[in-house]
Amino acid sequence: MAGQGRGSAGTTTMAFAVVCVAALLASSSAEAGMTYVVGDGAGWSPRLESWWLAGKTFRAGDVLVFNYDKAKHDVAWVSKGGYRRCIESPPGRAPVYTSGHDRITLPRGTHYFICAKPGHCANGMKLAVTAS
Repeated sequence: MAGQGRGSAGTTTMAFAVVCVAALLASSSAEAGMTYVVGDGAGWSPRLESWWLAGKTFRAGDVLVFNYDKAKHDVAWVSKGGYRRCIESPPGRAPVYTSGHDRITLPRGTHYFICAKPGHCANGMKLAVTAS
């Protein structure tokens, strides 16, 4: 009987260790975040806020992928005021991405993105995303 007791404790300890490792793996993959392609197959384009955001919940660590023709568009990460006013010449500290395939990891909070090419934001090429 004493041998069975030790075996049971060892099995319980091993099971606990497996559960802990599984929980750590699940937590680290959750921290890595989800990847969202902005506009799906349509890419970064005007008026996608009206349909693309529907049903999506963003979290800190999620990645937004902006796909676009870099000869025609860009992505400027602007302030709330820059978003509202469609500032086409963002201040020097506002990041402007121009690769045509930009990956932006979201920190917690609300983030504002516009196309800073003349007239594009005013025609609806902008996106506001809140990450919890």
